[in-house]
Amino acid sequence: MRRAFFDTVTDMAQECDDIYLLTGDLGFGLFDEFRSKYSERFFDIGVAEANMIGIAAGLALSDKNVYCYSIIPFLIMRTFEQIRIDIAYQNLNVKLVGTGGGFTYGLEGFTHFGLEDLALMRTLPNITIVVPADPLEAKCLAKISYEYRSPMYIRLGKTGEPRVHNSEPDFRIGKPIFLSEGSDIALFAIGSMVYVGKQVVERLKKSGVKTTLINMHTLKPFNRNIVCQVASAHQVIFSLEEHYTEGGLGSSIAEVIAEKGDGGIFRRIGVDKLNRFVGDSDFLREKYGLTVDKVYDRILKEMKRN
Repeated sequence: MRRAFFDTVTDMAQECDDIYLLTGDLGFGLFDEFRSKYSERFFDIGVAEANMIGIAAGLALSDKNVYCYSIIPFLIMRTFEQIRIDIAYQNLNVKLVGTGGGFTYGLEGFTHFGLEDLALMRTLPNITIVVPADPLEAKCLAKISYEYRSPMYIRLGKTGEPRVHNSEPDFRIGKPIFLSEGSDIALFAIGSMVYVGKQVVERLKKSGVKTTLINMHTLKPFNRNIVCQVASAHQVIFSLEEHYTEGGLGSSIAEVIAEKGDGGIFRRIGVDKLNRFVGDSDFLREKYGLTVDKVYDRILKEMKRN
């Protein structure tokens, strides 16, 4: 996914000489072409991510279109004060591109988990938050991001993510993508969990459950109207995210449903609390109930219970 995104940014940089790329001592190999072709617009700031945000703000104030890249905990958690003051409050044209959403870097341990980022970024003013589900969406988003002249947080996985779409989708900020429609239950998914959601829908279909699956790639601005429409048409709704259940997609939906006053059933599927597990991403997703089998079983169990 990150390769698709930055290959597109590199292609755009040939025509757009205001594109600048900053990294915090990461992306070796990923940025070779950009660094070779546009060395005067590429800066490796080193292990000094807070400084990177300050430099990005200065470049943005000089009418540059800036992309900052790092692993999510270093890009978002370590630099939150700088993002808040230098980027968000001043509404500057900086794209924060974080890799390693959820348990992607699971083998590196708790320090490298990306589970709080969406909750943190939701609280800040002026920032658009977008989480593509596959490389095709990442490519579309790279093109769109250049035209955006305000802060944006882009949450990516790493490499080798499966395709959700067979061809380039109609990807627009703030417009969710309906991947299936059914009358029994609705499933809102974001990022890496959209592909899991597709597989779960197929399993549910064989069990006689007709499911609406919505790819909620834009977390902010949040499309409240779509949530209200889906809630009105379905008595049972689930959210699916590789993030803490607090503050992310599930919380966003819960806020809308609570204010709407619907009496239907809504359940959040994500990470409820952190245990002492360390392992690769597949191992951790299994342990935290985010695999196809675990999500499928959870949905059936909730349906029987209610």
